[in-house]
Amino acid sequence: MPGSGTNDIIQWGQASFTLPGEKKSGDLYVVKHFQDGVLVSVIDGLGHGGEAEIAARAAVSVLEKYPHESVMSLLRRTHEELRMTRGVVMSLASINTLEHTMTWLSVGNVEGILLRADRNAMPSREMILLRGGVVGYQLPQPYASVHPLSRGDTLVFATDGIQNSFYDDLSIHDSPQAIADKTCSRYCKGNDDALVLAVKYFGK
Repeated sequence: MPGSGTNDIIQWGQASFTLPGEKKSGDLYVVKHFQDGVLVSVIDGLGHGGEAEIAARAAVSVLEKYPHESVMSLLRRTHEELRMTRGVVMSLASINTLEHTMTWLSVGNVEGILLRADRNAMPSREMILLRGGVVGYQLPQPYASVHPLSRGDTLVFATDGIQNSFYDDLSIHDSPQAIADKTCSRYCKGNDDALVLAVKYFGK
């Protein structure tokens, strides 16, 4: 999958870092369009290297096959598919272009933040609720929340290879690719795989 893209619904960009000495990364992402929506996800296979990548690829396969389903349904499907792997943590968001809403949930520690384009919006930022657990091994009670979207709102997901202080350096005025590149270059820990995905909503 290319590292960036633009259409009449979203603009997106991503940047990643593979742990030195490893040929493959366990941090992957999904940007998958479906009728009247887009599914966005970042997946972090436990550990790093080939086994982590196998688990993450299995999760990607499920999400790309059923992008139109609810985030709750996708979580259950992914959990069942990954039982024979080392498992993953992930955050996912389903964007509905008819209702201009985003439904998101998280299992594990893939950070997520929604930046509001409207300067008067309260709050100006929404944070995803992180629930401890491992998809494929032990699921917590999932919690999905729904948020309205306006033109220019920007979603950012980042794996735990990125310092969570990156929040303070985000600008709604930057392009998604600029956000991903800057966040990865400035806040990558360097001792784990890392991935940043940024998505700006245009509407339809």
